[in-house]
Amino acid sequence: MTSSRRSPNAAARSGALTKDDFSQKGALFLRPEAQFDYLVSLTDAGDRARKVIEAMESIERDYSSLQGVLPKSEYQELDNAVLGHLLRTLNPQELKRVSGDVFGRIYEYFLTQFADQKAHDGGEFFTPVSLVSLIAHVLDPDRGIVLDPACGSGGMFVQSARVVEQRNANPAERLTFYGLEKNATTIRLAKMNLAVHGLEGDIQRTITYYEDPHELLGKADYVMANPPFNVDEIDADRVSKDPRLPFGLPGSNKKGKVSNGNYIWISYFYSYLNEHGRAGFVMSSQASSAGRDEAKVRQALIETGAVDIMIAVRSNFFYTRTVPCELWFLDRARAPEHRDKVLMIDARNVYRKVTRKILRLLARAGAEPAGHRLALPWADTAVSRFDRCVLQAQHGGNCSVFSGGGC
Repeated sequence: MTSSRRSPNAAARSGALTKDDFSQKGALFLRPEAQFDYLVSLTDAGDRARKVIEAMESIERDYSSLQGVLPKSEYQELDNAVLGHLLRTLNPQELKRVSGDVFGRIYEYFLTQFADQKAHDGGEFFTPVSLVSLIAHVLDPDRGIVLDPACGSGGMFVQSARVVEQRNANPAERLTFYGLEKNATTIRLAKMNLAVHGLEGDIQRTITYYEDPHELLGKADYVMANPPFNVDEIDADRVSKDPRLPFGLPGSNKKGKVSNGNYIWISYFYSYLNEHGRAGFVMSSQASSAGRDEAKVRQALIETGAVDIMIAVRSNFFYTRTVPCELWFLDRARAPEHRDKVLMIDARNVYRKVTRKILRLLARAGAEPAGHRLALPWADTAVSRFDRCVLQAQHGGNCSVFSGGGC
């Protein structure tokens, strides 16, 4: 995913470049009037806001997925001189000499800052890059359909594409991205996030609990997500017969609501996978020890043999929430000799402190394509006490390994 920034002179020297040329490089094509160098060259005598809006409209004409998505009217609220100063500030000489996906990383930086300042939906739409990168490297996507049923700002798609790029392959040719999201503003962020990384995806506005507009039941090669935790407002009647719940409803309360939505999400993730599909998702730590009806769903899930890996992560990894979480990984094509085992990793002490309230994982994980064994640089530390935990189905998957006990 390379930077789409280029000057008209560079294009003239090398011959006329087309949109397809940029797509093959995983970059966004910009017409001359939409290129940054042109916008920066405008004088105070010109209407900068109008030109920026025209640049945005030009991009939307070339990319149907961005139609109505890019900011436009907001620029008219800025004084012409102020907008000029802003453009020049964003045009340092250093930026002209860099290569690679620099604009994509700049976009990720601002998403992080907005999440840290609670600027969008309490930061819930944004999953820290270190967690997303870990999920992507464990799943090790190669080719096929990638679905995120709670896609937020699209970070799962971007990190999946980076894994493919590390093999010197083109993610736009290997992966097809589908997303579901309820918040219209967040969808705009996701579409722009994909665009600045030279990617495209079909992201639909919907409430995933009740609707499945992509109709991907049993069709996804990879499912990646960070869903809302511990939701208790899902209408039990509306989801009780949903084909995405093969293990049944995880209980309901006196108000006719699902008592806790964690296993609604987990069941959906499992159901979206095809017979060779793999899933990786962030989940509340409560899910691995929940009792009653949730325990019955967990037992049924474990009996499928699809639960592959669980990684415990400590609190303070999210920008506006302090809750601890776990990373779950499902594999519907596990070898028979491994289907009664789950690799449990305690990574609660594997982090670095970014700020007083924000932590990040120290390392990424890689999955070997043959057999999908975890290769973690910090494995000797993280797995020393929690090597491989056998979850016996008859125990309902209750395992206290993350709290220092055994299975």
